[in-house]
Amino acid sequence: MTTTTIDLFASALLFHTDGDVRAAERRMAGGDRDAWQIATFRVTTDADVHADHWEMHPTAEEAVCCLTGGVRLYLRPTAPGATEDMVRLRPGTAAVVPRGRWHRLELDAPSELMSITHRDGTRLEKRTATH
Repeated sequence: MTTTTIDLFASALLFHTDGDVRAAERRMAGGDRDAWQIATFRVTTDADVHADHWEMHPTAEEAVCCLTGGVRLYLRPTAPGATEDMVRLRPGTAAVVPRGRWHRLELDAPSELMSITHRDGTRLEKRTATH
């Protein structure tokens, strides 16, 4: 096997339970049932991080990592009438989103982000006035 470089802003890395690591197309949902995806993103607007949608990963937790810039991670309330929880991420920080917890991002500044999760079953839901 020849070792080559991988552009982390163009591809994702898939880590399989059998120990294999492969570069692949980044996917926001679905994907390989046997792989964890590490993906990095350069984002400049809230639209780049789908701030108008909630996201949820039913099969695994997600590490949301801020490499540069700044981002706010919102967690949807789990009880009716409760407010969103917000975690502010600065460069070099991360937060772990619990498995099955709806979340979204908003930018404080253009940023480089990294996401580490198992994407099988990932769901997106349009944000509404009630959640």
